[in-house]
Amino acid sequence: MRGMTADSARPDLAAMLRDLRALVEIESPSTDPVAISRVMGVAEHWARDLGAVTHALPGGTRVFDFGVGEGPYLLALTHADTVWPHGTLETMPWRQEDERLYGPGTYDMKAGIVGLFHALRALGGAWPEGGLRILISPDEETGSDSSRLHIEAAARRARAVLVVEPPVADSHNLKTGRKGTGDFTLHLRGVSSHAGNRPTDGASAVTAAAEAVLAVQALARPEVGTTVSAGRIAGGGAVNVIPAECRVDFDLRVSTLAEAERVTAAIQAWRPSDPRVTVEVTGGLNRPPFEQGPDTLALFGQARALAAELGFEIGHEVVGGGSDGNFTAPLAPTLDGLGAPGDGAHAAHEHVRLDRWPDHVRLLTRLLQTL
Repeated sequence: MRGMTADSARPDLAAMLRDLRALVEIESPSTDPVAISRVMGVAEHWARDLGAVTHALPGGTRVFDFGVGEGPYLLALTHADTVWPHGTLETMPWRQEDERLYGPGTYDMKAGIVGLFHALRALGGAWPEGGLRILISPDEETGSDSSRLHIEAAARRARAVLVVEPPVADSHNLKTGRKGTGDFTLHLRGVSSHAGNRPTDGASAVTAAAEAVLAVQALARPEVGTTVSAGRIAGGGAVNVIPAECRVDFDLRVSTLAEAERVTAAIQAWRPSDPRVTVEVTGGLNRPPFEQGPDTLALFGQARALAAELGFEIGHEVVGGGSDGNFTAPLAPTLDGLGAPGDGAHAAHEHVRLDRWPDHVRLLTRLLQTL
């Protein structure tokens, strides 16, 4: 990995692109731990070149420590997995069009990893007070099942957490809050019968599922940030049979834990109108809300002042999508969106804005120097 130019305030964009291409061309879907480990191996090589102490944790998360001692440290969060399956590069190849660099996993979030390491190289070994710990997780895109406990444990010792997920799409805005995310599945079991000869002997799981969609979605309170949506429904069989099986999958987004508790209790208590249909509820809140608070706003205020010194303006927003910052925000001051500007997360037009990326690396460098 090449470092900064002679002017340490200005990152070497050509070197960042070489490093980004090295990561993007290792396709690393969340379902492939071997490919994810290859991405982590590249990052670990960069970390060791900078003098980090590195080790792996159960489940695949890796830790890179720079000058970490016994006291509180800065914590930076990254992830190596993407939503894109193997073969995506054939239809979404690495390519540059003017100031946009396209490719699977560029914006979310391999450019964030690269930008973080270029910021570290700019520090020249002058690590933040208490040191810096980097966690790179293997499963952020699928809910961080194996990495959550490691992230929370690291956050309990942190004096601040920096998340190098990308900024708000097509903007310079950082993220000072995120909705909590959850998913529920309702498994409905009724009684099958012949739809023509004995329809009343049956209890339709599909009809119950239709009731569930309307009832559960009615729990939404968008005015306070609560949304509930049925994303998938499956069931039934032959058209001339009253269906005995059906399932519905719901997505939940909430801005507060109180709303998560309200919706969860209502879903658990819901019952179909036909008592012969039983319902089993699985799932729940996956990521708690990252509620915007004074500590995070203070971090953003410092970032805004640093950006102004560097000659550009940033804003901040609360967004609907979750990140590993949702886990750290209740435990330590957390600022998210410190990765590479661009657009198209999880979409075919995923890209990084090359005209904006260097400024955000400079900002991250200054935050590491001054926090």
